Amino acid sequence: MAPGTSIGARSRTRSVALIALGVMLVLVTIAVLGVGRWLVVEDPLEKADAIVVLSGRIPIRAIEAARLYRAGYASQIWLTRPEEPAASLEALSIPYSGEDFFNARVLVHEGVPLSAIRVLAPSINNTADEVRAIAGELRRENGSTVIIVTTKAHTRRVHRLWRQLAGGQGRAIVRAAAGDPFDPAHWWRTTGDALDVVREVLGVLNAWAGLPLHPAT
Repeated sequence: MAPGTSIGARSRTRSVALIALGVMLVLVTIAVLGVGRWLVVEDPLEKADAIVVLSGRIPIRAIEAARLYRAGYASQIWLTRPEEPAASLEALSIPYSGEDFFNARVLVHEGVPLSAIRVLAPSINNTADEVRAIAGELRRENGSTVIIVTTKAHTRRVHRLWRQLAGGQGRAIVRAAAGDPFDPAHWWRTTGDALDVVREVLGVLNAWAGLPLHPAT
């Protein structure tokens, strides 16, 4: 009886272990598949002191900012000025107008007057720099609220960085560009969406850890 009982006990232990492993795999799969939706965090729209176009993804972020401007959510649009690739090209004596120049052209094309467009200083290298520049400008303007336009997968990281770096200066309404093709429900189906998810998950983890790594974008 003892040997049989021992074999039966081991069999039950293995069964329990396999069930636990199966449950764990299901939970991990659900978490992985759901991470795309988790990254997208938008705030309700309301009027603000300015609409800010974060660098990258020309022209969809600027197009969304222009749409919000035309809808009357703010009377001005702020652009950030990335340091690269302008600095590297300047060292090679190659002229480059800068991303802010092209975003401004998109805004004008979409009906925003040049008088409503402002390029923020100083130049930036990453999203953390952008948040600091926006908060600083909001402080100088004695403003209270900005609408920050970015892309879908980037919204959670922007929220986190604003809470962490803005120093309590005003409030950020974070919005994703309507024209962003990112599919949060099926992000693993395309290389671009998968890369966005990996980059943004790492970026959020870095922000949670206190920015020990300096992100490049």
